[in-house]
Amino acid sequence: MKDGGDGVRETGGPRLVGVGVGPGDPDLVTVKGVKALRSADVVVVPVMEGSGTGRAEATVLHYVSRERIVRVVFALNEREDRSRREAAWDAAGERVAGLLRAHGSVAFATIGDPNVYSTFTYLAQTVGTLVPEAAVETVPGITAMQDLAARGGAVLTEGTEPLTLVPVTAGTEVLRQALEGPGTVVAYKFGRRAREVAAALRATGRTEGAVWGSALGLPQESIRPAADLEAAPGTGPAAGDTELPYLSTLIAPARRENRGGKL
Repeated sequence: MKDGGDGVRETGGPRLVGVGVGPGDPDLVTVKGVKALRSADVVVVPVMEGSGTGRAEATVLHYVSRERIVRVVFALNEREDRSRREAAWDAAGERVAGLLRAHGSVAFATIGDPNVYSTFTYLAQTVGTLVPEAAVETVPGITAMQDLAARGGAVLTEGTEPLTLVPVTAGTEVLRQALEGPGTVVAYKFGRRAREVAAALRATGRTEGAVWGSALGLPQESIRPAADLEAAPGTGPAAGDTELPYLSTLIAPARRENRGGKL
């Protein structure tokens, strides 16, 4: 296979490329990612049914004209009905497979990195079955934990410290177990369970130095100490409290006594 000048290999046949476009700040899309988006015949962005412009689409619009973008509905807001969610994935796969057959190359823009909790994984599996001759590749993107670490001044790892990434959708007990262990713990998707996350931090003595953020790189960006979770929307008893954004991210750094971590 040869390189097509966009940093992604040409195969001579249909090609599906998952492109990580970062957490929201268009300046954090990599050069390789921009080249992959611009060289594709069609750029697909995942959206919720009936929604406005999503974060991936808003980011892509900084680099690709609107007429080259195809919005494909995913059940991104479906957490309970697995059959409905999988039906939406199947329909999205069918749509993208049709675009591949018609155009040859499709870039799928995904927030963060396409290999880290991304809808691209489900899409690629379906498309691989429908268009088995298609080459499937990915272009890495900057993740929310990297952006939050940079914006919030939280060092992710030093020395031999481990790094544990937990989606809070797996349950706060999983998060608590990680916080009881060594190294830095990153929690994704905790906005709807902020009260429980605050309690887990308290119970494990990991509140100090921890930081959380949401809407990174966007006008409504919020980056605050984890101690503020106690008074964050959705964690207090007041009627009418609203939840934090679903895609909120938390970093609880490792306990460090010396420079360089445990070298």
